[in-house]
Amino acid sequence: MAATPAISLTHVSKVYRRFGGHQFATLKSAFLQRSILRDLQPRETFQALDDVSFDVPTGSTFAVIGRNGSGKSTALKLVAGITKPTSGTVHVEGRISALIELGAGFHPEISGRENVFINGIMLGLTKREIQERFDAIVEFAEMKEFIDAPVKTYSSGMYMRLGFAVAIHVDPEVLLVDEVLAVGDEGFTHKCLDKFAEFKRRGKTILLVTHSLGLVERFCDDAVWLDHGKKLAQGDPKRVIGAYLIDVESAEEGYLAKEDAKTQEEVAVAEPVRADGSVEHGPVSPEPAGEADVRAEAEPKNMFKADEGRWGSGGVAITGVTLRSASGEVGHVFHTGDEVAIEIGLKADRPHDDFVFGVAMFNTEGTCVYGTNTDIEKYVAGELSGEGIVRFVIESLDLVEGTYKLDVAVHKKDGAPYDYHRLLYTFRVKSRTKDAGIYRPKHHWEFSPTVKLTRTDE
Repeated sequence: MAATPAISLTHVSKVYRRFGGHQFATLKSAFLQRSILRDLQPRETFQALDDVSFDVPTGSTFAVIGRNGSGKSTALKLVAGITKPTSGTVHVEGRISALIELGAGFHPEISGRENVFINGIMLGLTKREIQERFDAIVEFAEMKEFIDAPVKTYSSGMYMRLGFAVAIHVDPEVLLVDEVLAVGDEGFTHKCLDKFAEFKRRGKTILLVTHSLGLVERFCDDAVWLDHGKKLAQGDPKRVIGAYLIDVESAEEGYLAKEDAKTQEEVAVAEPVRADGSVEHGPVSPEPAGEADVRAEAEPKNMFKADEGRWGSGGVAITGVTLRSASGEVGHVFHTGDEVAIEIGLKADRPHDDFVFGVAMFNTEGTCVYGTNTDIEKYVAGELSGEGIVRFVIESLDLVEGTYKLDVAVHKKDGAPYDYHRLLYTFRVKSRTKDAGIYRPKHHWEFSPTVKLTRTDE
């Protein structure tokens, strides 16, 4: 016979009423209309959970993951008894301690000492039990010097640490944890993690809501993934996290593609491309301006502080920039170490024998991560004619996690730009290793038959 689970949610739904919708004049009128929620239109309600079922075995550490607004915290509040389900049942075996809204019962005008007793009683301890654990609570919270001061004089970190210490010393059978590890400095965070590990060793049941996927992999026996109030997956944490990350990256992919398209459209409207492939800069002068005049007018004085834009004399136009994975799929989200190709489409109005291709990467703070061009790398221009493609292949995208922008350009050997695209293309690097720094990626160049260059050091 299977053991009774410590926590059981069976076909649980939770519907909240949106503000600004249907109003009742009095409480009596609401009761006379039998059901507040039933009579509301769909637009006047919000479905926080939708027919969610899962069991948490006794003695296990169980994680609930998902985006903001997915229903994670609602599920935890239902288990804690803070709110009731609209439909379905929630069952919990044993004493609960909820690390959800730390210090929610604290009174600002009285001392920390008095608040410890009040909060402990609210969590189900007797006065004698609190007295026995008081010194341990104060020591854990690192509050010995301030315990008799009014709570209103506490910093937010002190307030949260004391609330955490009280909740953790209730010694529950079931511990509910909702993103509370940011309650102090790194040393205090390690103390919290050690306490969780101790609970796990003692066979306590822990239900954890967190965005820290590394913590889930490290501590949890099982995980459930919620999205828009629905359960999408449950099982081994690594498998569930993998499915969740694929979904997150898909959403990021769509967002970055949309933002890039918007930026490129704004630049195109501001600086349209002529039919011959040249870029028009502002109103057309009645007298043709020299190449140097156009560059001085359009090109920013400080390249490392320029905003998004496009400029150049024309003659050779960049017709499109695409990022591709090793398998050839177009993308905006990659992983550290992936092979990535920056594919640049070109169109020349006539044959050219003076041309250089350049690529530069910037992080979101505007720091140039890496920049190079074909002239620096000893390629000598032969001939560029008609339409063509240049591919800058990064064999291993050894960048730390973050969002990056690209500059791509085709210009003359002396630097005069035919077409310069400034910060118009975005990509994001994902990594499970949260390191920091800047690294030069390995790469090579590839050219279509219409783009002829020779390398002098070969």
